[in-house]
Amino acid sequence: MRVFPSKGKSLVFAFAATVLSASAFAQNWPDNNVTVVVPWPAGGPSDIAARPLAKGLTTNLKQSFVIDNRGGGGGNIGTAAVTRAKPDGMTMLITSSAPIVINPSLYKKMPFDPAKDLIPVTNLLRAPLVLVAHPSVPAKNLKELMAFIQSKKGQFSYASSGNGTPQHLTGELFRSVTKLDMVHVPYKGSAPAISDLLGGHIPMMFDSTIAIMPHIKSGKVKPIAVSGNKRSPLLPDVPTFAEAGLPAIESYAWYGLFVPAKTPKAIVDKINAESQKVMKQPDFQRVLTDTGTDYVGDSPENFAKFVAAESQKWSKVVKDSGATVD
Repeated sequence: MRVFPSKGKSLVFAFAATVLSASAFAQNWPDNNVTVVVPWPAGGPSDIAARPLAKGLTTNLKQSFVIDNRGGGGGNIGTAAVTRAKPDGMTMLITSSAPIVINPSLYKKMPFDPAKDLIPVTNLLRAPLVLVAHPSVPAKNLKELMAFIQSKKGQFSYASSGNGTPQHLTGELFRSVTKLDMVHVPYKGSAPAISDLLGGHIPMMFDSTIAIMPHIKSGKVKPIAVSGNKRSPLLPDVPTFAEAGLPAIESYAWYGLFVPAKTPKAIVDKINAESQKVMKQPDFQRVLTDTGTDYVGDSPENFAKFVAAESQKWSKVVKDSGATVD
């Protein structure tokens, strides 16, 4: 007589088979080229995190990790593409914090919900922002800069790497705290904003040490203040905003690794482990040194908690500043 398993046992067997299947797939990951979407134009600070990580993963795992820069929409376009990708670990996202923890409060309509449509894998970089000015701006410190902006009576603009970026929101926080009348000029990424700053087409911007340091070193822009809670080791002579008299301004640019929701945990954990191996290697450690940031690799669970806290923080900044883009 044939004996059929009970419904409960069938469910247990099915679950066990699913777990074993995911684990086996994770062991074989990656079995082909992996696409690493960066939702910003090439040459921006997200690339500075993405390219050495992709190179290290390519070397270690013997499969190509290909950077795909998809700028536009304040990071929303490329990020949305990742949320629609198959959740198999073959499409990853490396981005600044903007589309993850700022845009949901800034945009009235979003093409995705980062809390539901993405899984945080690990933080990659965290760096303070620097307020920099073109050499033609007649100010040597924050007090002189604020007086100069006030004298322009609304005819003063500042650049950012895009609507909703930490650079934009730090500028809005600065404007809100100081009550200065300034015009925000968003760009499609850090690289084009810096290009216009260097050309003297825009007088000032906030940017991460990651992107702006080469131009500070060359003397093409002058640093005014940093947004961290302590001075940057890369700019020991530049005061924090708190030291310069504005303690309410503290912010950081961070860059993280994400995958589509429903990616099996075994694959998420393997991507995390392999990424952290690369982050501990000399090439990536050199990036940390060059950008003035500490090692910030973490477990997916801890990174998810960090992302949730950042989302709460920036939603308050957006609300308090009244910033909006649509």
